[in-house]
Amino acid sequence: MFLIWVVFIVGLATIAIKTLLFFKEKRERKKILEKIPAPKEQFFFGHTYIYMGHPDNVFGRIRYFARKYYPIYRSSGPCGNIVHLMEPNDIELVLSSTKHLTKGGRYKFLEKWLGNSLLLSTGTKWHTRRKLLTPAFHFDILRQFINVFNEETCKLAQKFSESEEVVDVVPPLTNVALHSIVETALGLDNIDHSVQHKYKETLHNIDRVLIQRLCSPWYAFNFIYKMTKLAKEESSLVAVLHGISNIIIKNRKEEMVNVSSHLSTYSKKKRLVMLDLLLVAKNEGFDIDHEGIREELDLFIFAGQDTISMAISFLFLILANLQDIQNRIVDEMLSVLGSEKLPSYEDLQHLKYTERCIKETLRLFPSVPSIFRIASETFTTKTGYLIPKGTPMAIHIFDSHRNENIYPDPLKFDPDRFLPENVKGRHPFAYIPFSAGPRNCIGQRFALLELKCILCGVLRKFKLEKIDDINEVEFRLDLVLRPKKNIKVRILPRV
Repeated sequence: MFLIWVVFIVGLATIAIKTLLFFKEKRERKKILEKIPAPKEQFFFGHTYIYMGHPDNVFGRIRYFARKYYPIYRSSGPCGNIVHLMEPNDIELVLSSTKHLTKGGRYKFLEKWLGNSLLLSTGTKWHTRRKLLTPAFHFDILRQFINVFNEETCKLAQKFSESEEVVDVVPPLTNVALHSIVETALGLDNIDHSVQHKYKETLHNIDRVLIQRLCSPWYAFNFIYKMTKLAKEESSLVAVLHGISNIIIKNRKEEMVNVSSHLSTYSKKKRLVMLDLLLVAKNEGFDIDHEGIREELDLFIFAGQDTISMAISFLFLILANLQDIQNRIVDEMLSVLGSEKLPSYEDLQHLKYTERCIKETLRLFPSVPSIFRIASETFTTKTGYLIPKGTPMAIHIFDSHRNENIYPDPLKFDPDRFLPENVKGRHPFAYIPFSAGPRNCIGQRFALLELKCILCGVLRKFKLEKIDDINEVEFRLDLVLRPKKNIKVRILPRV
């Protein structure tokens, strides 16, 4: 009995000491972070008012404070402080490091859906998965995907020829991006229309749920969120997405020829795709199971269609507004391809002006407006502020890209910003639409090639004319950069 009491008292004392140390560390961290500029705080709730309310309003508030407190500011809440970075030198310190690799912030809300995928994992698991997936995006593999991009773009052009003149471009462009990622990364030649509709509908709903959680700061506490109807809805939606992914994996397994053979043997028989890499790796004893394969599958379907579809939608909007830019792109395409030829991988490399236009679009409209990291060690920013270990950091890509100190007349669309002589003198971390450093986007070359193919297939056949004004676009808080209103463009046959 005496021994039990001793163990109990020692355990209680240990818990008490750890609790005191935790709050002491938290208090010391707060003192350091309070030296960073910040908006006015409310008692206990800090700056949670910035993120509360309708998503249409939250995005604008974040941008206001980013402009007001450039190059750095702090926001606080019941869960602690976040440091917001906009200055390229500070961003470089974080993203170029092999230490600050752990993601935080809103990423944690994706865990139920995307698990420990490449987006969310860290440490050994992230290194292993990154190394495993990188070959799927080698240029020799990407070269084989051009036919898929061209085929999907031809279908898109056919739909435009059959549709009304004024088109909400986001839905059809989302379809193209979804079909392309399904075939190129997953090896499926087609996807059942009912499954496709169910998947897109579920994605839309889970996006709504996650944004609602982001705009309700008290839902950051899991013990509160788990008791809500929203959490139950999320679980139901995730079950649907996981169910579809499991069916895709099962079907692909059945299609694979001699899955037990070595990867190189299998790759000679059929085009190597991301899903095949994962299935063969599992079969050969790599540290990935069925759940891990599904995590990466879910990530690539989500990221591969949402980010690309929004990028090309904004590009359509720009070209509809700027006829001179559109005409110059068409002239370049005609000089490289003629009026009918489908582009090859080599052809796309010659579309230099078109590529500069895509880059300038991603400067003004980066598909992912901000990313998050956790400080793995205490460090001092180039702007002179101490960031304690464990501090969440938000890196504002959108605001850095639109900073007038980096890009004169930042709201002007100017592809010549990306001429070699203009890029040369610019900070390498002043333009990061695909993030940068060790955790940069693995699919960035895939995205650029697909964007070029879509432009080639559409602009040589159709002229885009203005409906919505590019200068009046407003944004809402979302997982990707998304406008408050649909993007409408008049699409006419080119004569």
